[in-house]
Amino acid sequence: MKVKVLVVDDSGFFRRRVSEILTQDPMIQVIGQAENGREGVRLAKELKPDVITMDLEMPVMNGIEAVGAIMASNPTPILMFSSLTHEGARATLNALNAGAADYIAKTFEEITKDDSHSVTLLRKRVRELARQSRPRSLKSTTSDNKSSETKTAKPNGELKVHESEIRVPRRRACSLQAIAIGSSTGGPVALQTLLSALPAGFPAPIFIAQHMPAAFTPAFAERLDSNCAVKVKHASDGDLVENGVAYLAPGGQQMMLEASGAGYRVRVLEGRADLTYKPSVDVLFASIAKVYGARSLSLVLTGMGADGREGARLLKQAGGSIWAQDEESCVVYGMPQAVVSEGLAEAVLPIEQFAGALMGEVRGG
Repeated sequence: MKVKVLVVDDSGFFRRRVSEILTQDPMIQVIGQAENGREGVRLAKELKPDVITMDLEMPVMNGIEAVGAIMASNPTPILMFSSLTHEGARATLNALNAGAADYIAKTFEEITKDDSHSVTLLRKRVRELARQSRPRSLKSTTSDNKSSETKTAKPNGELKVHESEIRVPRRRACSLQAIAIGSSTGGPVALQTLLSALPAGFPAPIFIAQHMPAAFTPAFAERLDSNCAVKVKHASDGDLVENGVAYLAPGGQQMMLEASGAGYRVRVLEGRADLTYKPSVDVLFASIAKVYGARSLSLVLTGMGADGREGARLLKQAGGSIWAQDEESCVVYGMPQAVVSEGLAEAVLPIEQFAGALMGEVRGG
């Protein structure tokens, strides 16, 4: 069955071009076009598409308002088109908070070339979003530790469900000295939910690799820092690691850690050219495994693909612990599923329970 898509954009050229790109894929069918947000909301109700592509800046009703209206009345996976500017990043983050599932860069040069990376990525993102059973809109950016069940992964990847309060594996005798987090699609909202529920002075550093363009990560770090009690920093090469600080890997580069005297410092480097993701969760996790080993806890949150799986394997070998986000609270259950299916995750938690579980760990359970 073909993926049914609604294209929403005030530019006639972009509506036609996006429709043309998508219909060249035999698995995709464009069932409607809208020239503003209000028309997009109406057609979303009438046509019930599997996926919607949405521009941000439109007359009558902009993309952010349209996303909110669609998610309130007829929740549908929405892929935003965003300009690669600081203001475009801010607007895109607002759209993600309103319930959009993902975003893609909107560039005239790339979209006009049939063999460009953006054209291939657009078709791929639409197909992948259509596979998700239902989108999740942002309920709250605060932690809710009242959820009644936690799922703990057995070595064979099966899930054991515990009723009542959060239960996670007790840590080893060594102290917890580092938290590493990897995320992709759905990650911005998941990270805000998690980090905003942690207190100032959290007694460990946090290192984050979120798949995101270089133009977006400064605005994302700024937003997290303003909304969270913990300090969130756009990581720079040479940063000395401090407890209570979350270091966000810059887009387009790799973030690693190294020992520095009696402490540690952040390295931000170009990394290997052949790696698909910059920043890469695998690269961050491998570095954490080497530097912190059994004193680390790594979290694999919502995202497409399997980035983080091989790094999690190295972490496990080094004695570190891995937790994964559960399918129900993920926008895309790709990266967490990759570690769960390999038996690498010791616990599988709803996103709202991570902060409480982390506090239990750093306080000694």
